Amino acid sequence: MHILNFEAFLLAITLLTLTPGIDTVLVIKNSSRSGGRDGMVTSLGICLGLFVHATFSAVGISAILLQSAELFMVIKWIGAAYLIWLGFNALKAALTNNATVAIDASGVKVANLTRSLKEGFLSNVLNPKTAVFYLAFLPQFIDPQYSPLLQAMSMAAIHFTIAMVWQCGLAGAVSSAKRLFASDTAMRWMEGVSGSVLVLLGTKLIFDDSNLKPQS
Repeated sequence: MHILNFEAFLLAITLLTLTPGIDTVLVIKNSSRSGGRDGMVTSLGICLGLFVHATFSAVGISAILLQSAELFMVIKWIGAAYLIWLGFNALKAALTNNATVAIDASGVKVANLTRSLKEGFLSNVLNPKTAVFYLAFLPQFIDPQYSPLLQAMSMAAIHFTIAMVWQCGLAGAVSSAKRLFASDTAMRWMEGVSGSVLVLLGTKLIFDDSNLKPQS
């Protein structure tokens, strides 16, 4: 598995998985609606969508490498700046007390696993923020000497594993999770810590010349 700066990738993808967003809300909402199994199936749909984004990202990276190594490096700079932008947004949400995730606390209903799988998959695949993130994020860790598709699939598989563990944990303990994500203080701390680390990581990637230069 050829992934450049693997430790940085693992840290970034873990932080971004743990940071509450659309996926987290959907898993908790469906778990509240129909129980933990419904939330776990929703998580499976979400995580399967990651491979769609990884495929499109790898195709784009391959096309860029065929055109210009310098263009590939520019894309990596843009991706590093994007991580910093995500970090600043998280810090802003923490500082302005705008980090609370709205949770639907409706009563539990009969589970519809097919619906949950489809909701999770479409929510992820049709989310432009996820598409942009993968297009900007994966080039940071692609080694041009090896297949971008295989590397992208490897990173998506790692993301899949981390996200499934986290989201299924939330689904399995949905009552506690709802109270946690309803807490302004907990949300602000999570946003603040993850935002700070993302800014530092993006800055490190920008100034890491060995990571930004394609190998000949």
